[in-house]
Amino acid sequence: MRDALIMGLFLAAAGGGSVAAHHSFAMFDTAKPATLAGTVTDVQWTNPHVYIELDVTEGGKGARHWSIELGSPSILIRGGWKFNSVKKGDKVIAVVSPLRNGEPGSLLTRITLADGRTLGNGGPAGVGPGVTENTAPPATEQR
Repeated sequence: MRDALIMGLFLAAAGGGSVAAHHSFAMFDTAKPATLAGTVTDVQWTNPHVYIELDVTEGGKGARHWSIELGSPSILIRGGWKFNSVKKGDKVIAVVSPLRNGEPGSLLTRITLADGRTLGNGGPAGVGPGVTENTAPPATEQR
């Protein structure tokens, strides 16, 4: 009985680890894209996902800090990114799928850099999920 309990705990722990290693993107509302214009405060070029931290100025309210999730470094590199494509202090415009719960977090669709280049979230350079290189960012509400 004791061995069965230990084996059960081991299997539960092992299964939990694999679930934590990869998550769903269901927390993001892909049906309601938002456009964020702001200043990059940090870039975390790490596995399994890259993150861009962005301060977005909201009219009269000051800045709101957003955490934007991207694909893995290897996927981004295949899509035309370099580890220094986005740097602290850069002014960018990001089209994102915001968190469903209203918190200031999101999944990147594409980002326009200060020099006008557009990078997607893992597709060919300048192409994010469901968009083409010639598609201008949609006019959506800034958050």
